[in-house]
Amino acid sequence: MRPSALTRAARALRLPVPLPTIPPPVPDSVVVLGALPIAAVVLDAQDRFRFANPAAELFFQHSAASLQSYTLRDLLPPDNRLFSVLAQIRLHDAPVSDHDLALESPRMRRLGVAAHGAPLPEMPGGVVLTLQDGSTAQMLDRQLNFRGAARSASAMAEMLAHEVKNPLSGIRGAAQLLEQGASEGDRELCQLIQDEVDRIRNLVERMDMFSERPVEQAEVNIHEVLDHVRRIALSGFAAHLKINQDYDPSLPPVWGNRDLLVQILLNLVKNAAEAVDPREGEISLATAYHHGVRIAVPGSRERVDLPLQVIVRDNGPGIPESVRATLFEPFVSTKRGGQGLGLALVAKLVADQGALIECDSRPGRTAFRISLPTSPTPPRRPPTGVSA
Repeated sequence: MRPSALTRAARALRLPVPLPTIPPPVPDSVVVLGALPIAAVVLDAQDRFRFANPAAELFFQHSAASLQSYTLRDLLPPDNRLFSVLAQIRLHDAPVSDHDLALESPRMRRLGVAAHGAPLPEMPGGVVLTLQDGSTAQMLDRQLNFRGAARSASAMAEMLAHEVKNPLSGIRGAAQLLEQGASEGDRELCQLIQDEVDRIRNLVERMDMFSERPVEQAEVNIHEVLDHVRRIALSGFAAHLKINQDYDPSLPPVWGNRDLLVQILLNLVKNAAEAVDPREGEISLATAYHHGVRIAVPGSRERVDLPLQVIVRDNGPGIPESVRATLFEPFVSTKRGGQGLGLALVAKLVADQGALIECDSRPGRTAFRISLPTSPTPPRRPPTGVSA
């Protein structure tokens, strides 16, 4: 093999011949990434591709062997936001996520990409990166649709309140008057009329909860909220179940409305309690901090940090795939006799607080994950020259 120009120059000057740069081996642990259904790659400290799973080959439209001859800068311009994600991972030595990325260059065009990266301890400067098309963009679009559907439900409730409540009161009053002079069999029919009138009135009032009202927000200790919800559940509808806790004690306060957070979490825990096996069912409440999780605010270029996560998980049979895409829409329910307003209300109350809710479900495991903001007020610092 002919020596390189650098080697020939070193020999002419009688300098030590530089050894060829051999990239560090890829850890065996990354082989499991090959089974992931989403694109996963390993980048070294110079952003060279060291590993790509089959989904990544489809994502980048290159074979794994071909990708290993490229760096990420060969495929994307240096000002792409994905490089900022990689820089944060290496700077903080911690996982970082970002969403709605645009990966555009003459070689590729992927819009609405969700990226999650984590440092690879076995490879200094190495990063494991997963990429998924449009996951959060689609999720945000669905939640905007849910809010639109909620507004439609609100408008319907206002119409019903105006057009139906007054006639209902008249019908109920008439049934009460008839009941006084009716035979025993007819009294049963009069009571049935009253019960049905009450049921319709309650449904109208439940739909009225979707109306747009301003939400007051403040710093909230989410662990106190979770403990409160857990006590309510164990003293009532979940008394027969085991509720596990897995909290991150270092979590800062969330920015939200305490009463609404209680209502949201009670709904999710109650749904979980109704879904699991009464004998072997378990519910888990967890919190976590995910550095760098950000979303775009609809209608604005502003991006909001949502690093605080609250997870309600159960070991029930899972949510049927046929309803997952519309799970948070009004009148969609998997329960017999269910009105389908509980999760629609949850989605609305979450969105009202500038937060995000996701659902991941498969047989034996369903998890609802709420991503919440921290306080918008930075911690106070003493003036320069004044001791704390």
